[in-house]
Amino acid sequence: MKPLDVVVIGGGMVGLSAALMAARQGLQVALVEAHLPKPWRQESPDLRVVALALDNQTLIESFGLWPEVLARRAYPYGAMTVFDAVHSRPLRFDAGELGRPHLGHILENDVLVDVLWQAVVREPNIHLHCPDKIVSLDETESEVRIGLQSGVEWSARLAIGADGAASRVRDLLGIGVDERDYGQKGVVAFVSTELDHQNTAWQRFLDTGPLAFLPFGNHCCSIVWSLPNTEADRLLQTGPEAFCHALDSAFAGTLGKTRLVSDRAAFPLRRRLAKTMIQGRTLLLGDAAHAVHPLAGQGVNLGLRDVSALREAFTVARLKTGDALDAPQLARWARTRYSENTVAAMAFENINRVFSNDNMALSLLRGHALGIGDRIIPLKNAMARYAAGL
Repeated sequence: MKPLDVVVIGGGMVGLSAALMAARQGLQVALVEAHLPKPWRQESPDLRVVALALDNQTLIESFGLWPEVLARRAYPYGAMTVFDAVHSRPLRFDAGELGRPHLGHILENDVLVDVLWQAVVREPNIHLHCPDKIVSLDETESEVRIGLQSGVEWSARLAIGADGAASRVRDLLGIGVDERDYGQKGVVAFVSTELDHQNTAWQRFLDTGPLAFLPFGNHCCSIVWSLPNTEADRLLQTGPEAFCHALDSAFAGTLGKTRLVSDRAAFPLRRRLAKTMIQGRTLLLGDAAHAVHPLAGQGVNLGLRDVSALREAFTVARLKTGDALDAPQLARWARTRYSENTVAAMAFENINRVFSNDNMALSLLRGHALGIGDRIIPLKNAMARYAAGL
């Protein structure tokens, strides 16, 4: 059985970031992923996009990878506008009010995964096992023993489960989840817009769920439309013109007429919160620990913040004890991240519950709340700083 410092299970952007971060800390790392990632292709944009906040851009920059992201495709947004179906005054965040050129970047999931994957392949401190799967996980007081489908076995001082919402690591540990099915699907597509999107991320709250238009090049946006399951399924089956007519109506013609320029897809919306982010010497990161509603675009950002906080925990532990994998420091990391992620997940859920509601009294109240929020500058700036990760 080969000894290691860290084994990371999961090769999405959170798992790749965690493996790269640990390796750059001088630790010996194994990364296990079941499937080779789909290569990013210039001519076929990935329908799954990420609204990468500034703090997570800083994480990617710390790996020396941000120029590679920009060389592929990433679109900055300098403002966010949130408005309601009932009340006309929007809540608008502007990067200039925070002294920043932009609030974040819209980029494809495949772009970030591709850039991180290439960095992991080049990293001498990472032992890559792909395609391969975890089949067993046993813990002692001082180590974790991992068995892979290929027959390879590893022992490590720390295991990280970053293997998504249906986490095998979480199941092997017997960690329960607090789950809620929203009865909604997120419909995603790319559309061209008649009017300029003004490098603004737009979100309109409807009684059926939020609708976001995210800037993705000249007169082009990525849409994320949260709808009840039956309505989402119906709209996926309609023709392009009928779909865009419904989309334009839902968005109140804010960017003029739209035209579908890609396929459409949908994914179910659920909240899953693991009961804990640590058990023994195994940690859960990203969607394995917390899958949240996409309305605030914070799902991936929360996962990457897990990685940044873990790097800080490694650094503090090394300074205090000389051991980056000091157990008490890892426990503190888990408590802090569990608390912050749970608060964020429930906040997103309650926002969705209040705003995705056809109760007239609530509709009038929430619309006025957005207008009031836009007038209270300190409150508005605080919300903008949180969304941007500042």
